Amino acid sequence: MIKNNGNGEYRVLGTRPVRHDGADKVTGKAVYTADVQLPGMLRGFILRSPIAHGLIKSIDTSAAKATPGVHAVITSADMPDVGDKIADLGEGAVNLKYLSGNVLAQDKVLYKGHAVAAVAAVDIHVAEEAANKIIVEYEELPSVTWVLDAMQDDAPLLHDDLHTDSMGAKSENPSNICTHMHFEKGNIEDGFAQCDVVVEREFKTASVHQGYIEPHASVGDWNEDGRLRIWTATQGSFSARQQTAEILQIPIGDVVVTPCEIGGGFGGKIAVYLEPLVGMLSKVSGRPVKISMTRADVFEATGPTPGSYMKVKIGATNDGKLIAGEAWLAYDAGGYPGGMIGPGCMCVFSCYDIEHAVVDGYDVCLNKPNTQAYRAPGATQVAFATEQLVDEIAKQIGMCPLEIRQLNAAKEGTVRVDGPKYPPVGLVECLEALEESDHWKSSLDGPLRGRGIAAGFWFGCGLKSCATVTVNHDGTVNLLEGSTDIGGSRTSLAMQLAEVLGITSDDVNPMVGDTDSVGYTDVTGGSRVTFATGLAAYTAGRDLQTQMISRAAEEVWDCSPDEVTLENDGSFTHNGESKTFKELASQLFKHGEPLVARAAVSPENPTNGFGVHVADVEVDPETGKVTVLRYTTIQDAGKAVHPSYVEGQLQGGTVQGIGWALNEEYFYHDNDTVANASFLDYRMPTMLDLPMIDTIIVEAANPDHPYGVRGVGETPIVPPPAALANAIYNATGTRMEQLPMSPPVLWKQLQSESAEA
Repeated sequence: MIKNNGNGEYRVLGTRPVRHDGADKVTGKAVYTADVQLPGMLRGFILRSPIAHGLIKSIDTSAAKATPGVHAVITSADMPDVGDKIADLGEGAVNLKYLSGNVLAQDKVLYKGHAVAAVAAVDIHVAEEAANKIIVEYEELPSVTWVLDAMQDDAPLLHDDLHTDSMGAKSENPSNICTHMHFEKGNIEDGFAQCDVVVEREFKTASVHQGYIEPHASVGDWNEDGRLRIWTATQGSFSARQQTAEILQIPIGDVVVTPCEIGGGFGGKIAVYLEPLVGMLSKVSGRPVKISMTRADVFEATGPTPGSYMKVKIGATNDGKLIAGEAWLAYDAGGYPGGMIGPGCMCVFSCYDIEHAVVDGYDVCLNKPNTQAYRAPGATQVAFATEQLVDEIAKQIGMCPLEIRQLNAAKEGTVRVDGPKYPPVGLVECLEALEESDHWKSSLDGPLRGRGIAAGFWFGCGLKSCATVTVNHDGTVNLLEGSTDIGGSRTSLAMQLAEVLGITSDDVNPMVGDTDSVGYTDVTGGSRVTFATGLAAYTAGRDLQTQMISRAAEEVWDCSPDEVTLENDGSFTHNGESKTFKELASQLFKHGEPLVARAAVSPENPTNGFGVHVADVEVDPETGKVTVLRYTTIQDAGKAVHPSYVEGQLQGGTVQGIGWALNEEYFYHDNDTVANASFLDYRMPTMLDLPMIDTIIVEAANPDHPYGVRGVGETPIVPPPAALANAIYNATGTRMEQLPMSPPVLWKQLQSESAEA
């Protein structure tokens, strides 16, 4: 369902054409990295740490190198010294020393699965056999995997040279606390003094993984001319190029990255793991090398989302006005600094107009895989806390949970705690859509059944994008762009170009180029592609029309360009004569040089995506199992370019949020090694666990895009844990303060409260 706008005045936007890559995907012809085959290619295998924390005393690779069929063996000693350098990788900055150390451990291993050495051989079996002959002597050290434990003065120290950066000041002593952030607005003491009701709770969440179906894979070919070609599953080919070049200390121009089809990423395929290794193995062996991770490698060695501890307090008046909010947040960073605490601080109170607020956030190293983004990274955790407190306030003052959100909803002019002032945004419209929905109006009968709602926010980003448009002699066009396609962005970009030009999306042939073929484009992440790369496609289309007006005036109508009119449908007219885009393009192709247009954009403003979810659940008190009976996801898309893809993003993000809420978590043995590094033991929801996820698309136009587009991919993962927690409370009277709310956890809580009663 789409609220507000529908297809409106558009011809292409709002329709549902078949995706351009659909046939290749469903027939198996699409080329993923694991499908890439090069002449003479070797297979690689990575030896990983069996312990969570330890000094590497020595590595003996002699037996591995002597194994028949082995062509290369490398350790960190074979990698360049990158030094202590910060590099901007598009969606954030990273210290290259830490990035390189995560690719191959240097003096220490910091988590179970940390890469220690890599082998290239004639086949995967020989490579694995040789890797297992490598003798590594470790001095095992104490480890820590809970964020509050890692913050203690006597905690095992991961990095002797890491000092807490607190608002620009460095701590005197080394610490596992990488960063302390502080944001405030108003006067928090005065704010709480004005409140009639104040609620405060502590929350904790476990680490969860993105769970993409395709494991990481890369192919590298260090050519005789000194250039390194990489084929890889990445969310950002230019980011992968820079990371690889920086780690290997070669010029960026000597690396070309070809992004293959990608079987899911959700933020987890931005950092490099394999690309520098296949490059170095190829250089040593003189042959192309492919490495594919196992599923255990993915779980143990690639970035999950951070576990967290949060203490959040909110105060309100008896009429429901939220006055003050205070948050103390500590997030896992994993083995190296650079976690998701910043977005957590930005998003904790982002859905509400709260005059007085203060937020302190801590990014903490511990013995887990290095944290990476996962769909609105850092936002889901804080929404789990804040949205439950808003419900608790509503109950204490006798107000409807929807009404209190409508009263306090962020809107144009609301200032977030970290400083930005919102432009026109759509949270109010989402809440109105919830109020009008069949789900909200329906009854929910039966014992131990409850309904919960929650709001969520993700700011999105713009960043840099490029696009090139070339015109064929029949008037069809080719669109070359640099955003790797995870969720159908080829089509959403082609549709925006088609809307500009007055043609159909089938007349556009979209293609994702490699880093040599298209201008610099930032990562597919941050809910930016349909917005920012779409803006590039739109701008290139306008450039093309400008060229066509000039040439048509000279070559077709023999008039001044001012006398040629561009109509709203994309056609061109002069003195009553009209030509469609395809007619004019074909005519100009015959007259002179080919038509080529380009655009490079870097929009600065975020897209500000808001959503509201409502969930109905039933709780089994004997087992603690939560059954989701009904679920509706409502979100402001600005403009739904392809409604089916928007619905798919809303449903997919929601399902991941439900898994996060009810089952998913990293289990650790007593020695801090992962116990459930497989899809058999890492419990993700299947179609048998869920009802149909209903969607309502709200369209409150984004003023920073010509078609009003907002990013939609990340917001839907934010509200589910909070919505389900509120539903569980309304079903049982039990307030859950930790994720996941799995059957054993909920059962224990129900038993504890029953005993206390």
